[in-house]
Amino acid sequence: MSTTRIGSRMALAALAIAVAASTAWSQQGDAAAIRAASDQWQRDIAAKNVDAIVALHAPDAIVLMSAIRGMWAEGVKTPGLVLSWTPATIEVVSPTRAIEYGNYTESYDTPQGKGTDAGGYVTVWHKINGKWRVAIDAPVTSAPLPDAAAAAAPMDAKVQELANSALAWSDFNLPGFDPGVKLAVLSGDPGAKGPYVLRLQFPAGYRFPVHWHPGVENLTVVSGQFQLAMGNTADWATLKTYGPGDFLYIPPRHAHFGGSGAQGSVVQLHGVGPFQVILGPPK
Repeated sequence: MSTTRIGSRMALAALAIAVAASTAWSQQGDAAAIRAASDQWQRDIAAKNVDAIVALHAPDAIVLMSAIRGMWAEGVKTPGLVLSWTPATIEVVSPTRAIEYGNYTESYDTPQGKGTDAGGYVTVWHKINGKWRVAIDAPVTSAPLPDAAAAAAPMDAKVQELANSALAWSDFNLPGFDPGVKLAVLSGDPGAKGPYVLRLQFPAGYRFPVHWHPGVENLTVVSGQFQLAMGNTADWATLKTYGPGDFLYIPPRHAHFGGSGAQGSVVQLHGVGPFQVILGPPK
C-alpha cells in the first residue's frame, strides 16, 4: 500500500472523527440552549411578561390550537398561578429541530380553594435565525377526570324521563343580571357536586353581562336564537347567533356575554356541579 493512500485514509479518518466530535458538541450546545430557553420561559410566566413569552414562539407555533398571545395574556392573570416544569430529555434531531420531554406542575386559586394539576409534556423546538423557538407545546395532564365516578353512578341508577310540557320553570335571579330569565332543572342538583342538566329560558331581546364559570359549560340551543361572544368586555357587535340544535363548549374561566334574539331562546346546559355564575371577567 502506498504511503499516499495510507496518508489519505488517515486524513479521512481524522476528518470523520473531527466531524463526529463537532456534531456531538453542536448537539450538546443546542440542548443546553434549549434548556436555557425553557428556563427563561418559566421566569417570563412568573413575571407575567406576555411579550417575552410570545417572542419565544415560532410565527406558526401551535399551542393547544389557541392564539398564543390571547392564551398567555389570560393565563398569567390566573390568581395564584405557580407553573413550573422540568425537562427530562432534549433530543436534537437535526440542526434546526429538537424535541423536549418533561414533567410539569401547576397550582392556582379558585373560588373553592387551591387548584392543582400535574402531568407530562412534549415541546417541539425549531431553530429560526439562529435562535430556538417553540413550534408545538403539548401538555398532557395526569389528573383523573373530575368526579368521573360520581358522574357515572347516579345516571346509571335508573332511566329518567321528562316531558317538555312537564318542566317546572322558576325565576333565575342573579346579581348584576336583568330579571326575566327562567330556569328548569331536568336532572341532578346544579348547586351540588355531581352531574346536572338544566335549561335556561331567555325573553326576547335579553342581554346578559360578562361572566364566567369555574367548570365546563356544555350548551345546546333548544329553541329560538341564542347569541354569544367571548371576551372580558361586552362588545355587542361581536355577538354570534346560534339556532336550534347548535352546540357550544365553553372551557372553565372563559368570560362571555350574550343574549337572545327577537323571539327569545331556550338553551340546555349540562356538566358537573356545582354550577356557578361569576359576574365580570376572571381576576
